[in-house]
Amino acid sequence: MLPDSLLQQTRIRFPDFARDAIEVTPLEKGGSDRKFYRIEIGDGSSLILVKYGNHREENRHYVAVAEFLTKHGVNTPRIYFHDPDEGLIWMQDLGEIDLWASRHESWEIRRPLYEKTLIQAAHLHSLTLDQANGVTLQAVFDERLYLWEQGYFFENCLGNHFHLPPDEIAALATSDALRGIARRLAEKERVLVHRDFQSQNIMIRDGDAWLIDFQGLRPGLGLYDVASLLHDPYVDLMEVEKEYLLDFYGSQSDSRDPDFEETFRFCSLQRLMQALGAYGFLGHVKGRADFLLHIPRAVDALQTIVAAIPGLSHLHDVLSRLARDAYIQPHN
Repeated sequence: MLPDSLLQQTRIRFPDFARDAIEVTPLEKGGSDRKFYRIEIGDGSSLILVKYGNHREENRHYVAVAEFLTKHGVNTPRIYFHDPDEGLIWMQDLGEIDLWASRHESWEIRRPLYEKTLIQAAHLHSLTLDQANGVTLQAVFDERLYLWEQGYFFENCLGNHFHLPPDEIAALATSDALRGIARRLAEKERVLVHRDFQSQNIMIRDGDAWLIDFQGLRPGLGLYDVASLLHDPYVDLMEVEKEYLLDFYGSQSDSRDPDFEETFRFCSLQRLMQALGAYGFLGHVKGRADFLLHIPRAVDALQTIVAAIPGLSHLHDVLSRLARDAYIQPHN
């Protein structure tokens, strides 16, 4: 529950909230170490209060990133007040409907929502690094970060979750093909990327898409964000739907990558490895067993991607074995 001191600060900073009864609803936000509260009063007015700590440096830059994106026309929540000393943010309430909420709807309903989302992605990716001068960005997507994502997967998914023998993991992790993918992606021209561009970080309001949880903004490849959305383990998109949406993004984007489809495959590989590493870490290290439920779908998606990339037959065989033997059930 919201501490009385934070409730009192809200009343002081927002006088309308001092003249009416307040209803407070704690909100769950994935694996975040922040606390979110929806604060409502009787006339229907509401706002979101965020309490963040110092465990993750990127949390301190959320407000500056939000104001930068808003200034450049990206749909993000309006910031009402920020108290950096106390780690408090009061901001616009975008409602309760995210893109994930449409997962069971027909394609006719979901398609325009995904199109609006990809329009926002393309707009974000059109912003130059020079425009972000003065904004604290997170670590650039370079070869070292791509290799770190791969290692995160091997340690926390294949190791902590599936308990593969260390020598087998080591053989997979030293693959020349994987290192080559990290190097090739790192050589490409970078734009600003969200880093966690998935369905629960896209709010739907007034028929449009709004971005949240963008504090990981950094230089990278726009197709990494697209891969995050189209291979989102929280949602089951058909292959034909993914193909349509990738083409749609291409029609909206300024990308001049001559290897567009290959880059998308490589970004998909990286993103799924990162997600699986996160699920293993959150599930087994942080005790969030609910994240382990997403591993089966993510493994299946990674297996499909790996099958289309030369030089990864060993990894494909391992993923196929894990799926076939039903080892992808959550376990401790």
